[in-house]
Amino acid sequence: MPRATNRSPNAYKILVVDDDPDIVELLEYNLRKEGYDVATASDGRKALEIAPQFAPDIVLLDVMMPHLDGIDTCRHLRTLPKFKDTYIIFLTARAEEFSEVAAFEAGADDFIAKPIKPRALMGRLAAFVRRDKDPQVVLDTIEINGLRIDRTGFAVYQEGRKISLPKKEFELLAFLAASPHKVFGREELLQNIWGNDVFVLARTVDVHVRKVREKVGDHHIQTIKGVGYKFNIDE
Repeated sequence: MPRATNRSPNAYKILVVDDDPDIVELLEYNLRKEGYDVATASDGRKALEIAPQFAPDIVLLDVMMPHLDGIDTCRHLRTLPKFKDTYIIFLTARAEEFSEVAAFEAGADDFIAKPIKPRALMGRLAAFVRRDKDPQVVLDTIEINGLRIDRTGFAVYQEGRKISLPKKEFELLAFLAASPHKVFGREELLQNIWGNDVFVLARTVDVHVRKVREKVGDHHIQTIKGVGYKFNIDE
């Protein structure tokens, strides 16, 4: 059961699911320090017992666990209407035979490799909370990792230096940056950037991503093999 806390009624609730007690302790300490309300579970079964009562806004979910692994736990959560839009992040050890495709097919929003760097995790969670509280903040100007995208002025700045992008390259970059936690498949990007009335091949997306990377840097757009692309918010 989640522990009772004296939390702000506006605090975001995070469920940490991992069978390693040291990782749970590390995450719980850092999350509480940032003002989050935290519940923990040592495996997938316990997570599914706790989640309906605790109603987390965010789930940090280990992949390899006894009784019920992270992939199946995520899949179970996504079948419940209450957790359709819950932000689910997988915690993965680099040595594990982990398929990013399987994670995203199960309904994951993101994944973080172990060993976990608390500062990077807190930054990622803070970005999600800002977007969740006020989705409109990304509509006009997006600022991430030294990159500023002015959607009103149709301009991109890298560390204050203006970068010229053609219309479709700009729209692709701005679209991905507006939802940095989300992975988009090529077909979804084609539909949102080029529309249904224009016939273009899926490879068009790859070409535009390559051109954007050449101008703003390779690290801003991350390839999720077999799935698509996402905007990378890690520095």
